[in-house]
Amino acid sequence: MTAGAGSEPHSGAPPQADAGAPPQADSGAPPQADASAPPHASAPPHGSAPPHGSAPPHGGAPPQAGAPPHSGAARPGAAPEVAAALPDVETLAAALDAADYVVDPGLATALFLAVRLPQPVLLEGEPGVGKTEAAKALARALDTPLVRLQCYEGIDAAEALYEWNYPRQLLAIRMAEARDERLAETDLFTRDYLLRRPLLAALEHPGPRPAVLLIDELDRADDDFEAFTFELLAESAVTIPELGTVRATHPPIVVLTSNRTRDLHDALKRRCLYHWIDYPSPDRAAEIVRRRVPDSALPLTLDATAAVARMRGLDLEKPPGIAETVDWVAALTLLGVPRLDALPTDVAATTLGSVLKSRDDLELVRGRGLGWLTGAPHA
Repeated sequence: MTAGAGSEPHSGAPPQADAGAPPQADSGAPPQADASAPPHASAPPHGSAPPHGSAPPHGGAPPQAGAPPHSGAARPGAAPEVAAALPDVETLAAALDAADYVVDPGLATALFLAVRLPQPVLLEGEPGVGKTEAAKALARALDTPLVRLQCYEGIDAAEALYEWNYPRQLLAIRMAEARDERLAETDLFTRDYLLRRPLLAALEHPGPRPAVLLIDELDRADDDFEAFTFELLAESAVTIPELGTVRATHPPIVVLTSNRTRDLHDALKRRCLYHWIDYPSPDRAAEIVRRRVPDSALPLTLDATAAVARMRGLDLEKPPGIAETVDWVAALTLLGVPRLDALPTDVAATTLGSVLKSRDDLELVRGRGLGWLTGAPHA
C-alpha cells in the first residue's frame, strides 16, 4: 500500500527522561483514517533514546490477530439497523444511484451480500474502473464512515493498526519529573497514548452502523501482511500486548480492491465474495461522465466515451479508465468543445494528456489522427 518499510508498534520500556529538547504536545486524537498517504511513525527528538527494541513490555509479542473462527460457527448476520435499511438488492442499488454511483446488477448484488451476510468482498479489475469509488459510494449509501487503508509495498502492522505516541509519552515523563514524580511503565501504555491507524479505527467504530473498511490495492502489500490482515478480519479483533484484546462491537463492512499486479492467495479469496469490475459500456460510461461533469454536452460525452473505448482496443501501455474519461470530458468542456468533430487538431493533441498517461500511448493515438478519434457515429 505505500513505499518503504514500516516499523512494529513502539513498545517495551518507557522513553528515557533525560532525552533532548521536549517535543510539542500532541492532542492524542486519532489521525484521519481516509488518508491515502502512508502514516509516518513519530520520530524521537534528537539525542533521545526510543523505547527499547521491538519486544513489547512484560515479554509480550507484537499485535496478534485472533484465531480463525470455527468452521461450524454461525454467521453473525448484519447489524439490525443495516438489515432494516437494506432489505434487498434493489434498495441498495437505488441508494448507490442516489450516491451518484452507477452500478450494474452484478456489482449491486455483490455489495448487498457483503453488507448483509456479512462477508468481505474482493473487487478486482483494471485501474480506473471504479473499484475504490464503489466502496466510497457504499459508505455514502449507508450513511456510515469510510475507513481507508491504502496498501503499498512494505506496509506492516504499525501502519495498519496502531502506534504509540512517542512524543506524548516523553512529554508526560518530563512533566512528571518536573513534579518530582515517577511514572510507571503501565502509565505510559494506555489508550491516551495510542495512535489508531485504519484497521484499529474500523474495529473500534462505535456504530450503530458498522464502518466501511476499504483495503485498497491489497496486491501491492506482501504475503505476510495479506495473511495478517485477514486473520485479524476473520475474528474482528486484535490483541495489543500492552492493553489486551480489542474486539469490534460492530465489525466493519470490508471491501478489498486489487489491480492484479500479483495474485492474491486462494485462502484469502475463499474468505471473500468476488466480483470482477470490467470497463463500462460506452452508454454506461456516458451516464457516469454526465454525472461527474454535468455541464458537458451530451454529444461530446457520447463521442468521448466511444473514442476511449476504441483506444482500449489498441495495444496501449496504460489503457484509460472511466476516471481518465471524466478528466478528458471535463477538460474539453472547459475549453468550450461541444463534440469531438468540432475539436481543433491542436486542441486534440494537447488534451489527450488527460486520458493517456504514457508517451508511447500518446504517439500511437495521435498517429491515428483526429478522424480516427471521431469515427463513432453520433447518437
